[in-house]
Amino acid sequence: MKILILGAGKMGSFFCDLLSFDHEVAVYDPDPARLRFTFNALRFSSPDEIADFAPRLVINAATVKHTIDAFRSVLPMLPPDTILSDIASVKTGLPEYYASCGHPFVSTHPMFGPTFASLSNLASENAIIIREGDALGQAFFRDLYSRLHLNIVDYTFAEHDETVAYSLSIPFAATLAFAGVMKPQPAPGTTFKRHMQIARGLMSEDDYLLSEILFNPHTSGQLELICSQLAELKEIVERRDSDAMKKYLDRVRENIR
Repeated sequence: MKILILGAGKMGSFFCDLLSFDHEVAVYDPDPARLRFTFNALRFSSPDEIADFAPRLVINAATVKHTIDAFRSVLPMLPPDTILSDIASVKTGLPEYYASCGHPFVSTHPMFGPTFASLSNLASENAIIIREGDALGQAFFRDLYSRLHLNIVDYTFAEHDETVAYSLSIPFAATLAFAGVMKPQPAPGTTFKRHMQIARGLMSEDDYLLSEILFNPHTSGQLELICSQLAELKEIVERRDSDAMKKYLDRVRENIR
C-alpha cells in the first residue's frame, strides 16, 4: 500500500520505520531539515510531490496544533478515495473536519507518546480506535497495533474525549501541582526523584498539547475530584486522625489494585 506520513517528528519517524519495509512509504514535512534522517522512504518537502505518489492512506503525525492544517495543505493533491487518518491525542475539531472533507477516514490514538514509552517495547501499552471511521482503515490499524502487541480499545469520539480527560488530565494536573510547589532539594529521595522525572518529561511536551488536553470539557469534573481528595486528606492530616488515615489508605490501595 502507498502510505503518506505527514510530519517527520518522533511519531512520524516511528510510523515510517514501522511501515516502510512492508509498504511504499513517503514522508512529507515542509521543513527539509527534519527529513535528513528519514530512512527507506520517499522524502517530500513540497505538496506538489504528493500528487504523483497518489497515496492510498495518509497518516497525519503533525503536532496537535497543526493536525487539521496539515490535512488541508495536502488535500488537493490526494485521490478522492485516499483514506485520511490521524493519531492525535486531542480530537477537538476532527469529527467536524472529517464530516466535511469528502474522504474516508480513520482516527486512532496510540497511547504511548515518545516522552515516557519505550517505542521498542510496547507490549504493556494501549491504543484506541475510533468506531466512527472507514472499515478498511480500522482493519489496517487494528492489524498494525495487534502486531505491536498493544491492548486495543474501541471508542466513539465522545468516549475517547471522556477517557482522555480521566487518563491524561488527572496525572497531568497532579504533576503540575507537584511541580508548581517545587523548590531545590539538596538530597532528594527516590520517590521525589521519580516524580521529578515525570514532571520534567511532562514539561518537555508542547504547550499547546498540554493546554488542549486540560481544556477537554470533561477535565473540570476530574479536577473537582482531585480537589475533594486533597481536601479530605488535608482534614485527616490536620486532625492527626490515625483511624481515618488507615481507612483512606485502604481505599486508595483498593482503587489501584
